[in-house]
Amino acid sequence: MTTPVPTRFSEEELAIIDDLVEQGVGDSRSAVIRQGVHHLADLVRRAQVGADIAASYRERPQNAEDDDLAMANAIAMTEAEPW
Repeated sequence: MTTPVPTRFSEEELAIIDDLVEQGVGDSRSAVIRQGVHHLADLVRRAQVGADIAASYRERPQNAEDDDLAMANAIAMTEAEPW
């Protein structure tokens, strides 16, 4: 079930939406707008994950012990390959 949301778009914005419909991005203006909302939500979520990762590294910077562990893991994974 969907709920109508009255919204106003400029002529330029409508032209962009219509162009996306013509390109097959969506079957209608509504479909393009819905996809845009999902895309924006994903973009915001990914940006937050990136910010959280960066904050984590600022709070607890990588050190030489981490480097040694990463190298040991990389070697173990490479040696486990059947090549």
